[in-house]
Amino acid sequence: MTTTPELGTRSLPLLLLGTESDPASERGVSCPGALPPASDPALVERARAAKAALGDQVFVLGHHYQRDEVIQFADVTGDSFKLARDAAARPQAPYIVFCGVHFMAESADILTADHQQVVLPDMAAGCSMADMATFDQVEECWEVLEEVGIADDVVPVTYMNSSADIKAFVGRHGGVVCTSSNARRALEWAYSKGSKVLFLPDQHLGRNTAVLEMGFSLDDCVVYDPHRPEGGLTPRQFRDARMLLWRGHCSVHARFTKASVDEIRSRVPDVNILVHPECRHEVVVEADYVGSTEYIIKTLAAAPAGSSWAVGTELNLVRRLANTHPDKNVMFLDRTVCFCSTMNRIDLPHLVWALESLAKGEVVNRIQVDEETAHYAKAALDQMLALP
Repeated sequence: MTTTPELGTRSLPLLLLGTESDPASERGVSCPGALPPASDPALVERARAAKAALGDQVFVLGHHYQRDEVIQFADVTGDSFKLARDAAARPQAPYIVFCGVHFMAESADILTADHQQVVLPDMAAGCSMADMATFDQVEECWEVLEEVGIADDVVPVTYMNSSADIKAFVGRHGGVVCTSSNARRALEWAYSKGSKVLFLPDQHLGRNTAVLEMGFSLDDCVVYDPHRPEGGLTPRQFRDARMLLWRGHCSVHARFTKASVDEIRSRVPDVNILVHPECRHEVVVEADYVGSTEYIIKTLAAAPAGSSWAVGTELNLVRRLANTHPDKNVMFLDRTVCFCSTMNRIDLPHLVWALESLAKGEVVNRIQVDEETAHYAKAALDQMLALP
């Protein structure tokens, strides 16, 4: 077994991604190609020079799951929605370079002014979860709901981790976008408008919020599978359910299992289990603390020195938190190294290429959401901002 040097002996034994397989893990849409190799150190100076040449013309956003070599050039860091709002708050910057994934850059384009251009350094930086719900699939699902006779009772709610097309679908049907921080508020609002919710695209966040925060039972929830006729559900299941969960998941967070929790509790005395609500229900039930990425960061910052924490979220962030808090024993919850492979498409060579192109007046990899889609997607986003 090999351990990463940053986490050292404090971490679980880790399987290097690609050298061994984990048959128990959920699989999403794979990223084409291998992870990029280590960057040439000379690229650091090139990135600095290009960013300095652009000055206030460029605003670089860095998601928490980005590699450190990219994060060092971010003007702000945060989760996807925070970064999109930060971009909208900087209208003086005509260029927004979003070091994240595609759906995040779409949200930034929707929320920023017309004169601002959003650049994604690598167009291959997608999101397997977002890809699990396409517009055609969701349209077909809604047709099934109409055939069963319950569409008028259903309010669609989509997680921020969805495409602009899906956000627009939700906006057209009077629904709302949510984040992992306000999912409960979004669901409470939705149930004030209808008796059922179609929750897209992450089944785990929807289930965990409904059951653990709102008192629903697991029997209140059914999973709609877009790859099966009528979603694999009977008309009675549709009518009896209160939560219609889309069969989607985060390929990183869904890797964590109850066995991971049990193993680390048996090995590390007094360990605190801290996980993201995108994890499986069995993991969230066993955890000591559950919350969004920002919650995880704040919880570790406030933790006492000498305490032990096993964190169930993306490895770049866990490693950064371990390095930020050397007085605490911070480790990865699972033994398998699991970066977000699509987020890791944004590496230093791609960032340098994007910045140097902008410095020469060439806008590359611009993300543009068409006007109609942006209008309805913004309606769903605005409804989220208007939540109590």
